[in-house]
Amino acid sequence: MAECEVCGNEYRMAFEVRAAGEVHVFDSLECAAQRMAPVCENCQCRILGHGLETEDGHFYCCAHCARTQGHAQLVDHA
Repeated sequence: MAECEVCGNEYRMAFEVRAAGEVHVFDSLECAAQRMAPVCENCQCRILGHGLETEDGHFYCCAHCARTQGHAQLVDHA
């Protein structure tokens, strides 16, 4: 059994996520999102979809949040 790196639960159906050359172990998608998903710099929600990123590495969940923080060049792709 593997141990979730977020909650410490030992679970026989834990899974690995490989990202940026590292391997992470989780027991649920909730724990994976808590560790891996970026946070919107305006509203602080977890970005589980595409989201938006500025050239200097700032993350936003939508164009509205990006505009609120002064990034008018970012637009949603509807």
